[in-house]
Amino acid sequence: MNAEPPAPARRPAVFLDRDDTLIVDVPYLADPAGLRVLAGAATALAALRRAGYALVLATNQSAVGRGLITEERLRTIHDELERLLAADGATLDAIYYCTHAPRSDDRTAVEHPDRKPAPGMLLRAAEELELDLPASWMVGDRVSDVLAGLHAGCRSILVGSNDTLDGLPTPAQDGRVFAAADLAAAAELILDERLAPSETP
Repeated sequence: MNAEPPAPARRPAVFLDRDDTLIVDVPYLADPAGLRVLAGAATALAALRRAGYALVLATNQSAVGRGLITEERLRTIHDELERLLAADGATLDAIYYCTHAPRSDDRTAVEHPDRKPAPGMLLRAAEELELDLPASWMVGDRVSDVLAGLHAGCRSILVGSNDTLDGLPTPAQDGRVFAAADLAAAAELILDERLAPSETP
């Protein structure tokens, strides 16, 4: 009897928040013309892709759930985002979004299985794109992004200054949570971590 071929290796991924991580934050962005990619973001994505990471956008978009924009308009905005990234030599493997409108302002509260801090979008992407979650990272500007990554089994990086890591339990931060100034700095951290084992004699 012939042995079954080995399962294909799963790829590591970098999961990305959208607003204030990849693009300039415009509250409840409704017009694609208002979309601006943050400085250095496209270059960071291209470097991560060259290193073998899948790039997945995972974004809470309650503007749809609140009735402020339609899901069709959200897709138009994301089409424009992909166009702008491509113009700078960067691409995304997939875009996942959750339209649930939260009932509270607590960014640590799980109200919907897909809305960060819940890991639903990351888990679905891992299944559909055959991703290696323990070797993956979540990058975002809110503690909800950090928690979504941790809940999915990834390491997480908090970027910017919108939130702090003070509310996280210390064990969760042990080697799994980092902070960086922006996406470019986060990419450097990820790439340095990936190179570190091969540099050890």
